[in-house]
Amino acid sequence: MQRIVVLAGGIGGARFLRGLMSAVPESSLTVIGNTGDDIHLFGLKVCPDLDTVMYTLGGGIHEEQGWGRAGETFAVKEELAAYGVGPDWFGLGDRDFATHIVRTQMLAAGYPLSAVTEALCDRWKPGVRLLPMSDDRVETHVMIDDPDGAPGARKAVHFQEYWVRLRASVPAHAIIPVGAEQAKPAPGVLEAIAEADVILFPPSNPVVSVGSILSVPGIREAVADAAAPVVGLSPIVGGSPVRGMADKVLAAVGVESTAAAVARHYGPGLLDGWLVDTVDAAAVADVEAAGIACRAVPLMMTDLEATAAMAREALALAGEVKK
Repeated sequence: MQRIVVLAGGIGGARFLRGLMSAVPESSLTVIGNTGDDIHLFGLKVCPDLDTVMYTLGGGIHEEQGWGRAGETFAVKEELAAYGVGPDWFGLGDRDFATHIVRTQMLAAGYPLSAVTEALCDRWKPGVRLLPMSDDRVETHVMIDDPDGAPGARKAVHFQEYWVRLRASVPAHAIIPVGAEQAKPAPGVLEAIAEADVILFPPSNPVVSVGSILSVPGIREAVADAAAPVVGLSPIVGGSPVRGMADKVLAAVGVESTAAAVARHYGPGLLDGWLVDTVDAAAVADVEAAGIACRAVPLMMTDLEATAAMAREALALAGEVKK
């Protein structure tokens, strides 16, 4: 049985995983989920990316928006607003609240996040082993201009505030994974990477999804040292993010929003192979000049079969570059 490890963010990672499971249903999948997006709201620990993977693969996701629960209601959110309790820009639904309550209670009882995630997955049966990147608290913050400060003043805001409230409408000057330097990989993460037959970077945000996972000491090194081939799929197609606002955070770390630039950002020390969309076929030579095998294939996840085809292309390239 082929052992595949995927470093996944939220919506893009979850949808890619669904296609991967369709393409290779007999494989053993371990997903290392980004927890840099985690936030505490209303006294609850919210893990957006872990939940998006869990709900998507478990059949509970709101398909149109790609996050949150299907059939959701918002009575609790409305009542909180009636009390004047915020923030009002982060929409937690009633069903979603239940997940966060269970998680927070278990954490308070002393269970690590990895054990809590396993317990939550017992209900959803996602068909993968879902591991948080770390049991330790890591939160991605974004440095922006402070409109209320002195000229030139800057302040750090939580990534969720930058992404959801501000809609990435102001320049990001730096991306800071707060707590990452002191964090340790969650149990099973390094072992899964070391034992993998293939390691995949889905078309997730390279800075605040996959990048956050790689910021935990030991994970980047484990991927670089792994015997398995490492293949990524570009989240940038035709010079723009397929979804979301990855270009804004790429700019913060000095990376152009092109498929080739993202490949170079990861670098040949991490990547063995890289897939770009057919519209970016001209970038193949550029990526290969950087020491990374590259192919141009369709990379739009328009439906399950298109996504499965992407996954098969990634695994085929992994077979070509096998170490």
